[in-house]
Amino acid sequence: MEKGMLKNILFFFTDQQRWDTCGCYGRSLPVTPNLDAMAKEGVLFEHAYSCQPVCGPARSCLQTGKYATENGCFKNGLGLPLDERTIAHHFNAHGYRTGYIGKWHLASTNKDKNTQDDGSTGAFPRGQVPVSFHRDPVPVMYRGGWEDEWIVSDVLEFTSHGYDGHMFDKQNRKKYFPEGRYRADAQTDWVLDTLDSWSEDKSIPFFLFVSYIEPHQQNDHDRFEGPIGSKEKFADYETPGDLKDHGGDWRENYPDYLGAVHSLDENLGRVREKLKENGLEKDTVIVFASDHGSHFRTRNGEYKRTCHEASTHVPLVVYHPDYVQSQRISSMVSLIDLPPTFLDLAQIEIPYTFQGESLVPFLDGEHTVEAWDDSVFIQVSESEIGRAVRTKKWCYGITASGKDAWTEYYSDEYVDTYLYDLQADPHEQNNLIGTPGYEEIIQELRASLLEYIRTVEKREPAVKSCC
Repeated sequence: MEKGMLKNILFFFTDQQRWDTCGCYGRSLPVTPNLDAMAKEGVLFEHAYSCQPVCGPARSCLQTGKYATENGCFKNGLGLPLDERTIAHHFNAHGYRTGYIGKWHLASTNKDKNTQDDGSTGAFPRGQVPVSFHRDPVPVMYRGGWEDEWIVSDVLEFTSHGYDGHMFDKQNRKKYFPEGRYRADAQTDWVLDTLDSWSEDKSIPFFLFVSYIEPHQQNDHDRFEGPIGSKEKFADYETPGDLKDHGGDWRENYPDYLGAVHSLDENLGRVREKLKENGLEKDTVIVFASDHGSHFRTRNGEYKRTCHEASTHVPLVVYHPDYVQSQRISSMVSLIDLPPTFLDLAQIEIPYTFQGESLVPFLDGEHTVEAWDDSVFIQVSESEIGRAVRTKKWCYGITASGKDAWTEYYSDEYVDTYLYDLQADPHEQNNLIGTPGYEEIIQELRASLLEYIRTVEKREPAVKSCC
């Protein structure tokens, strides 16, 4: 392929990785040298945010270009509706090979307390019915259109741990991790095999979606699982400001968390080396991002599901071989902007149903993006029915009271809950809701947030002052 021709796309997608784990975002320890090098050759988005800081919902947004309340996956345990047209379907229709390797988390629909004998329930907004592939292979109809390669577990932690387990291949056969092989390394081995296979015919472009579970905690072990030696290797870390002097479980887990991130970075290096080895380096766009971050149980009883920076601020770095230059973009961007970006990179028409905006105009360093909405919209579920708007200076959030956030996904009434001045208080230690003197900015941010809700959710909720 030559400059200007269609490019391959490789999406390197991590799970629960904070932006500040990376050297290119200010981490002092050498945790991510390969990503740091890629950022110097490409574009780093300083203010990239999850649109839903929960695993399944965030993934549903990336697959469909729609917010989680639109596509029916507002919480974990809701499968992607079978009538959804995903990014894979669009790429398939335009002659791309498509492949998915790793954690899917969009096939199973769990029963809940409202489930009836016929499978119906008001908590399944798009008519999903209970079905489980937690420990079983995902049938073709539940794969979201990813056709040419498929090495996946729907819920990867149900079939594996850091050093044992398996996924399932395209033919539903178990693929075991080699004994003593760290999970991220074994997964990357299969990615490299796929790149070897696909490089035999370079005339067919590809989109390869590589979805890791690292550095997410292993729930059944109730801890993070970095490679052996992580606790020693990353013992001398600088504590992030939002965690310092707070409870949670970061003290015992942060070195393993960094160890898992470092493993991912080593594997990013392996992928880039394989692309170079196979003559694909100049023909492949690499996008690196995570679904959400982690606050290590300092904001609620688990690791995310809040509008705080630790949960929502994610790394996003794009390498495009036609535009090799170091750029840092300060505009506010969201994961919801990635689906249109992927299609735009392949010169595929972006559907009107996609909520985000393509980031491609940022890549060449010559274009200015006019009328870019410098705020992002965040939906929060499970811990609360919450909505938030984030600007460069402010984070403002509202929550619903008297609602079950596991079975309901919207409210007609919210209460002011969060207001943080990120310039004065970057670690969000001082919630300004109820503090005199901020009424005008709250009204302004509330109006912005309500406009997002009207546009995305087609609702007109009321918002009450908490005080």
